Amino acid sequence: MTPGAGHGHFPRIGSYGFLSDCHTCALVAPDGSVEWFCAPRFDSPSLFGSILDRSAGHFRFGPWDENAPLSRRYEPGTLVMETTWCTETGWVVVRDALSISSWAEQGGPRELMTGHETDRCLVRLVKCIDGEVDMEMVCRPRFKYGTEAAVFSDQGLGQAIAEGAGERLAIATDLNLTLEQGQATGRLKMKHGDSAFVCLSWGEGIGPHPRSYPEATERIESSRDLWRDWLAQGTFPDHPWRIHLQRSALVLKGLTYTPSGAMLAAATTSLPETPGGERNWDYRYSWIRDSTFALWSMHSLGFEQEARDFMRFVRDRAMESGGDLQIMYGIGGEHDLTEHTLDHLSGYGGAKPVRTGNGAFDQRQNDVWGALLDSIYVHRKALGPGAINDETRDLVRRLVENALEAWPKPDQGIWEARGEPRHYVSSKLMIWVAVERASRLAAEFGVKENADRLRAKAAEIKEEIIEKGCRDGVFRQHYETDALDASVLLMPLVRFLPPDDPRIRDTVLAIRDGLDDRGLILRYITDETDDGLHGEEGTFLICSFWMVAALSEIGEKSAAKKLCERLLAASGDLDLYAEELEASSNRHLGNFPQAFTHLALINAVSHVIADERRVDSAPGTPTAVFTEIREMD
Repeated sequence: MTPGAGHGHFPRIGSYGFLSDCHTCALVAPDGSVEWFCAPRFDSPSLFGSILDRSAGHFRFGPWDENAPLSRRYEPGTLVMETTWCTETGWVVVRDALSISSWAEQGGPRELMTGHETDRCLVRLVKCIDGEVDMEMVCRPRFKYGTEAAVFSDQGLGQAIAEGAGERLAIATDLNLTLEQGQATGRLKMKHGDSAFVCLSWGEGIGPHPRSYPEATERIESSRDLWRDWLAQGTFPDHPWRIHLQRSALVLKGLTYTPSGAMLAAATTSLPETPGGERNWDYRYSWIRDSTFALWSMHSLGFEQEARDFMRFVRDRAMESGGDLQIMYGIGGEHDLTEHTLDHLSGYGGAKPVRTGNGAFDQRQNDVWGALLDSIYVHRKALGPGAINDETRDLVRRLVENALEAWPKPDQGIWEARGEPRHYVSSKLMIWVAVERASRLAAEFGVKENADRLRAKAAEIKEEIIEKGCRDGVFRQHYETDALDASVLLMPLVRFLPPDDPRIRDTVLAIRDGLDDRGLILRYITDETDDGLHGEEGTFLICSFWMVAALSEIGEKSAAKKLCERLLAASGDLDLYAEELEASSNRHLGNFPQAFTHLALINAVSHVIADERRVDSAPGTPTAVFTEIREMD
């Protein structure tokens, strides 16, 4: 039996490698098995899905009868992964990438990676650097989320076609290829200096794919150069932690769907927030809420084109509906994300149900208007008046009116609780953000009457939040509870009150103590919150990174740095983060890799680096690059 994916054991979520061509992605287990791959888009049905069921397909390339590599890393500045194996008889190095090639067509759609396009090819190379190693390849597709086995046809010269569920895959290799029932296998005994390749291509009219090791090497090296050229456009501080900023930037780029500019929340569906539990969701969609954090991060690191593209995506969605926003959309702009369960899949580690779609898409979440209006405001501050056209001005007006209409109404909150609607403080906070930012934009547009009206409304909303959402000097989860919620850590970051206001300081410290789990931060106490679900959950990494930024804001620089160091140490060899972290074991939980976590990391690390570089700062002083473009007058 094939090692790894053939057994019932599931690798730890945080141990997977992430490959991307900005159209789709692949997750690679430590044993060399691709265990998650959907084509042609991130949100297409899986072709390899053993991360959700050990029988749902995998694609392994590694030494025969070996499971544990010596080391894994990304080639610096890229999403090309390098795995080094040491066996009893020799050493080999495997390089994996979803390749991106020169874009030859002229006059086609503009791509984020200008002049380049995916060539729909997964390239895997191996070189023997010492001794002898027996290499193995097993390609076992299971189409349509594992429901249909592949039918292979031999094309000669190490090539084959796999078909199923209306999809086609082409495989090319210089290993000795054998076609068996539902799978293709290959073996090759390699000696020092030998090299070999395997390439997998997909899609309509599968184009020319590499037919030799040199051709495959050229694909990987051109992709490597592209990633490095892209990263060189950014601005990173000369600091030991710049590597974390760069890796997070690459992950966010890798989670961006090039044709639309949409950023996925995560690459996967249904990886559990609770081991064996029911908190399993499909995150292969784009949340409007992420827009603010994405704009902060991309602008702060100098990736203006990516900021423009994501801004265009969310702005177009808002314009389609006259400012009446959903909380999320499909990565191609789809509105209907009806949720389904895949009952034939056992789930990661037995966690069921496995879901596609996301039933929260039609929830009322009143923070969306604040997220988008703050994004427009940040975008305007970063890029100047030219970032706002007449269409966007009209959109601002419609968005703020919708925000004011939503103000008195309860909602499901930032965490998409499936219990009863509540007057969540973080939702009211973001309505205040919507109105406050709209008042500033109106003033810049020269519409003084609207600016004054909105400024007065923002003051009224702020007064209500303080009166109904703050008890004993601490802001709470919603108006009818004393429970704490980490989402109110956004208050100092969006400048609701100055960071040196005692209520902000006391709230940050109360959350640090009251939602603590071995030094990390829970989003809330599940026993105190009606979220419509059962079971416990891990600490949400975004909440811990928010805590780093909030501690920095209130002047607790040493505590901020200490927590940031703890979080950075938890990322593993490949510097990737899921949604949650089990504090007792540092085990990653939830979908992976998670954009929200990496966005918050950029903000938190930027705060700590700025603290170190500032000789004399007091609470309330801007402490990160992004605050320079969003600091209030």
